[in-house]
Amino acid sequence: MQTTILDILEDLTASDEVRNNLDLNLFETGLLDSMATVQLLLELQSQCGIEVPVSEFDRSAWDTPNKIIKQVERLS
Repeated sequence: MQTTILDILEDLTASDEVRNNLDLNLFETGLLDSMATVQLLLELQSQCGIEVPVSEFDRSAWDTPNKIIKQVERLS
């Protein structure tokens, strides 16, 4: 699951930094914006089978690769 999530993040951000630093804040660094966040949630739904309504999305709980991995594992 972790590899899939990191592949998605790497594709969305066009950066291998997400794989090298799992505590990188994706929003503060500008690697993710609101449009990329929607794409991320759609990809996670498609590839990992989880659903996170955008209206319930708490950015602070999804701002690093590590947090995203933990959230997906929790929702799986």
